[in-house]
Order: sequence, then structure tokens, then C-alpha cells
Amino acid sequence: MNQASVARAIERLAGGGMILVTGDDLRGGDIDLVVAARFADAAAVNFLALHARGLICLAIRPERALRLGIALLNSSSEHQSGRPFGQSIESREGVSTGISAADRARTIAVAIDPKSSSSELVSPGHVFPLIVRAGGVRERPGAAEAAVELCRRAGAGEAAVMSAVLRDDGGTARAEDIAALLAEHDIPAVLVAEVVASTTGHDK
Repeated sequence: MNQASVARAIERLAGGGMILVTGDDLRGGDIDLVVAARFADAAAVNFLALHARGLICLAIRPERALRLGIALLNSSSEHQSGRPFGQSIESREGVSTGISAADRARTIAVAIDPKSSSSELVSPGHVFPLIVRAGGVRERPGAAEAAVELCRRAGAGEAAVMSAVLRDDGGTARAEDIAALLAEHDIPAVLVAEVVASTTGHDK
């Protein structure tokens, strides 16, 4: 296990920065840019839209999804994609069309507010929830579970905002495709398998 990679990712998330999560075998090796949801302001959402280009998703724990009235779109593992999607959401108040970076940041802020319930959200919307497994990354070794685990250990809450990364030509990116981006913005990368291996002693 590369403990240094995990430690760097945790440190970066704690400071409000971005990390790259790679090695999600459930999704054919797709990679994701990730930021702790509490730091997902308009600038962070815009960075994901500009540099990652995939759907901007909010990874949350199942108890949070239950409070917000969000259920898995498809609970059958046989027909599920690599993403545990819930129905898309939008803040009921404080947004215009919902698609702008500021509007999506507002929706994320409302969704992770401990005081919020289902009454503060409407559906469909422009933020796509991912409902992680209750057992975390060891139950489901996916990028969403890894992101939430790392945010938790960073003291940055138990929700992550993430987006799959696409190449300039629209194809699915791999880490080597965005090496320049990672270097330019000093974004550390961590493997899902490294997060899984590092969970011993960090159980809730």
C-alpha cells in the first residue's frame, strides 16, 4: 500500500483542494476529480465542469439519502451501472435555472446541510446523487465510497463532489491523459485499492 498517496489525498481534501481517484474497476477504470462537498463552491463546481467534463455528482451516505428522500434509481445489482445513482436533485430555493456553477453549488450546500430534509429539494435537477454503501469502500470498492471515506478521514464531512474525467476529444480519460493538468494544479492521485487497504483502524 502506498500510504503516502492516501495521506496526501487526505491532506488536500482537508484543505479544500481537489484530488484524483483512480482504479475503480466497477466502472472500467474511469477516473474522477473529487472535492469535499463542504468546499464545493461555485469555483470548485466550475473547475469540475471545465476540466473533468463528466456529470457532477454528490456522493452521500445512505442515511443522508434517506433523510433527503433520495432512493437508488435501480436497486437491482444485476442492472446497475458502475455508479449508484439516486434521482437528480435541485435546491427548491436560491437557484435560477439550476445549471450554473453557482446554482449547483447551492444545491450541494442545501443537500449536505444537517438541517435540510426532502422539503428543501426538488427533482429532477442538475446535481446527481451517488448513494454509497453503508459498509463503505470495503463493501463496495468504488470511487464514490473511496471519496466519502477520504473526506471523512480528512475531517471534511461525509460527502464528496466528483466528476468523471473526459479527454479533450470526449473519450474516457486515464491518469496519463491528464498528467499535465494534475501537475499544473498540483492535484494528488490515489488508487481505490490504496484507500481500501488503508481502512484498517479507521472504521467508524
